[in-house]
Amino acid sequence: MEPSAREPLVRKKSSSYRTFPESAGKRLDKEYLRSLRNKRLYLAVFAAVLGNFSFGFALVYPSPVIPALEAHPSPALRLDQHTASWFGSVFTLGAAAGGVSAMLLNDRLGRKLSIMFSALPSAAGYALMAGAQGIGMLLLGRVLTGYAGGVTSASIPVYISEISHPGVRGMLGACPQIMAVLGSLILYALGKYLGLVLDWRWLAVAGEVPVLVMIVLLCFMPNSPRFLLSQGKDDEALGSLRWLRGRDTDYAREYEQIKDSVRKQSRRVSCAEIKDPFIYKPILIAVGMRFLQQLSGVTCVLVYLQSIFKKTSVILKPEYDAALVGLVRLFSVAIAAVSMDKAGRKILLFVSAGVMLVSNLTMGLYIHFVPASQNNTIANKTLVSSANLPAEPTNYITLIPLLATMFFIMGYAMGWGPITWLLMSEILPLKARGVASGLCVVVSWLTAFTLTQFFLRVVEAFGLEVPFLFFAVICAGNVLFTGCCVPETKGRSLEQIEAFFRTGRRSFMR
Repeated sequence: MEPSAREPLVRKKSSSYRTFPESAGKRLDKEYLRSLRNKRLYLAVFAAVLGNFSFGFALVYPSPVIPALEAHPSPALRLDQHTASWFGSVFTLGAAAGGVSAMLLNDRLGRKLSIMFSALPSAAGYALMAGAQGIGMLLLGRVLTGYAGGVTSASIPVYISEISHPGVRGMLGACPQIMAVLGSLILYALGKYLGLVLDWRWLAVAGEVPVLVMIVLLCFMPNSPRFLLSQGKDDEALGSLRWLRGRDTDYAREYEQIKDSVRKQSRRVSCAEIKDPFIYKPILIAVGMRFLQQLSGVTCVLVYLQSIFKKTSVILKPEYDAALVGLVRLFSVAIAAVSMDKAGRKILLFVSAGVMLVSNLTMGLYIHFVPASQNNTIANKTLVSSANLPAEPTNYITLIPLLATMFFIMGYAMGWGPITWLLMSEILPLKARGVASGLCVVVSWLTAFTLTQFFLRVVEAFGLEVPFLFFAVICAGNVLFTGCCVPETKGRSLEQIEAFFRTGRRSFMR
C-alpha cells in the first residue's frame, strides 16, 4: 500500500482516501458544491423532520397530562404513581419495536415511504389518547406514538444523509434534533406553562397536525437516489437527484459517483459478509455510539430533572425547569448545526463528552459532600411524586446542581445528541444501512428503558451520587471511544466514507 493511502481520514488536508482522481476532482467538487441550489433540498428535509417534531411532541406529552389525569374525576382515567410511571416509560418500548420494524421497512419500502408509514401508528396513537375511556387506551396510544417515533428515528437521519451533499450534510443532519426539541417546547407551551391552554384530549388532537402536514409534503418529495439505485431504478434515481440539485448543475457526475458505489455492493448484506470489516466495523461504531450516548445519563437526567431542580427553588421556579432545558438544548443543537461542517464531527464529540464528564462529576461530588438532609428528596422520590413537594429553604450553593445540569444538557445537545444520529447515517454501508439503523434505534431505546427502570433502585441502594459518578466514567470512555474509533466525516461524500472502511485504515486523531 502506498504511504499516502495510510493517512487517516481525520487529517484535515489528507490527500488519501479519494474516490476520484486528484487532478481536477477536488477543484471540480468545490465548484460543483458552490453551484448547487439547495432550496428544494431544504424543503425535502423540512418535510421529513416534521416526523421528529411529532416525536418530540409525543415524547414529553405526559409532562402536562399526568398532573391532569392524577386529579381526573373518573376512576377509569385517574393515574396513580405506578400507572403514571408506565404512561411515561412505555413510549420507549414502542420506540424499540419501531426500530425493529425499521430494519425491514427501510430496505423494503425505502426511506421516504418508511417515514410516511410512521404517520399511521402516530395518528392512531394520538386518536386513541384523544378519545381514551380508560388507562388501557392511554397506554396503547403511547405505545403507538412511540412505535412511530422509533421508525422515524431510524429512517429520517438516513433519508437526510442520502439526499444531502457534503457541503450541508452536517447542518441538515442536526435538523432532526432541532425539530424534536421544538416539538417538546411547543407541547410545554400549549399544555403546561400556559396553564393547560388545551385540554389533555385536545393536546393529543394537536399532535395530529404535524403528522398530516408531513404526509402531504412528503407526497411531493423524491425518494433517496441511493435507495432507488439499489433497487435498480436508475431513471428515477437520476430524476430524484436532478430535482434535488437543480437542472443547470453538474448533477450527472454526482450521479455516476453514487451509481459506481452502489454497483460495487449487493442489494442486501449476507450472513457471510457480516465478517467483513467493511460491514461490521461501521455497524459496531454506530451501535457503540448509541449505547454510550444513553449510558452517559441523558435520559435519567431528563426524567428526574424536576427533582434535581427542586433544590434551586429560591433561584428558579421549578415549573420552568423543562422550558429552560428545552431552550438550552435548542441553542446548543443550533451551535452544533452551524459548527459541524466547519469544525468537524470529532471536535464537537470531544468537547461534548468533556463537558458532560465535568458536569456529571460535579453533580456526583456535590450530592456526596452536601449534607444528606438537603438531598434526600431527590434521592428517594420520583419525578411524579416529588413534583408536589414544598420547596425547601436553600442558599446559593444550590446553583451548583442547576449549572451542572445546564452544562450537561448543553454538552449533550452540541455533540453526542445530534452527531450520533448523523454519524449513524453517514458511516453505515448502503447495503446494511436500513437494517443497521434500525438496530441502532433498538439498542438506544432498550438502554434508555433499562436505565429509567433501574435508576431509582440504584439510588435507593447506593445513593444518588453513584449514578452520576458512573455517568462521569462513561463520559470519559466516550472521549476514548471518539479518539480511537470514530472517523471524521466532514466534507466527505458517503461513497468516500464507504471507501475508507473498505481500506481498513484506522482513525486515530494525530
